[in-house]
Amino acid sequence: MRNVVIAGYARSPFHLAGKGALARVRPDDLAADVVRGLIARTGVDVAALEDLIVGCAFPEGEQGFNIARLIGLIADLPLSVGGMTVNRFCGSSMSAIHYAAGQIQLGAGEVFIAAGVESMSRVPMMGFNPMPNPALAKKSAAYLGMGDTAENVAAKFGISREAQEAFAVESQRKAGEAIAAGLLSDEIVAVGGVDADGTPRPGTTAEALAGLKPAFSANGTVTAGTASPLTDGAAAVLVCSEDYAVANGLPVLARIKSVAISGCAPEIMGMGPVESSRKALARAGISVGDLDVVELNEAFASQSLACIGELGLDVAKVNIDGGAIAIGHPLGATGARIVGKAASLLKRTGGRYALATQCIGGGQGIATVLEAI
Repeated sequence: MRNVVIAGYARSPFHLAGKGALARVRPDDLAADVVRGLIARTGVDVAALEDLIVGCAFPEGEQGFNIARLIGLIADLPLSVGGMTVNRFCGSSMSAIHYAAGQIQLGAGEVFIAAGVESMSRVPMMGFNPMPNPALAKKSAAYLGMGDTAENVAAKFGISREAQEAFAVESQRKAGEAIAAGLLSDEIVAVGGVDADGTPRPGTTAEALAGLKPAFSANGTVTAGTASPLTDGAAAVLVCSEDYAVANGLPVLARIKSVAISGCAPEIMGMGPVESSRKALARAGISVGDLDVVELNEAFASQSLACIGELGLDVAKVNIDGGAIAIGHPLGATGARIVGKAASLLKRTGGRYALATQCIGGGQGIATVLEAI
């Protein structure tokens, strides 16, 4: 098997949907800016690119028409570079990375860009015209709202409102400290003069969160403050064979050690990272105790805490620079962000192994294990 590496990572600033600084930016333009930035930073020879694979959770409207191919054209990639859009909801751009890695191991290319984008301002959750299958809707929770699944997880695993709020405050604190220390600026590509995230609220306190009303159930425990915000953003990573990266002097961040997909009950979709992470760790031949860095997408505080508990993760190694509750969760872009972030953190901290994992609507989990080089 050929070794596959992450040889670059870049993302746009993340901003609140509807009222943030990116709300008037088309998602194809947004992602094209990030792709250009990634190419400029890595110095990759664009003529060597095989494919641009873009994850998008709701690929319609301005995110439709095979947005990957359009992004490549907008970004002035050579016409020889392909473009494919993939959809696994929140796991879309991590799946893009997995696809690229598989193609490289098949000998079907040396260099790929795996990216993701979501404008939650310009394409709503569920799309413009959702049409659930009536028979499936009667017998399955496949269409259950994500907030309701977070409430289910909180009830099933005994995650109190106070614990969720403490977790959210910590996510905001870590993000605020990372921003103040300049630790996020290197990963951000400016878009239309916007060069910083607009989602973090580092001054968040437990007292402030305690005053919020439940967001999804009148008697529930999940609030807007303990959920990831609706977000606009894009992210991209350069995926290539290790041999190609070394031969061409690319800035290698980490090697992809293993990957995994899993399914779970849709009504507790937030628990998806548990089985996918266990599978990926087993395939890598390591245990939770070997991990130095963990990027666990914070769709909700309740599911994050439940997954941390079930996996036995060291909270000091989880989302070191803050997670999605603070930074945001542009659905199709998050997978590329957390894999790229985990790879960058391995390089920064000198650790050996990292795990990036996330839950997926409809009841799935996805995970990637990275190894330092």
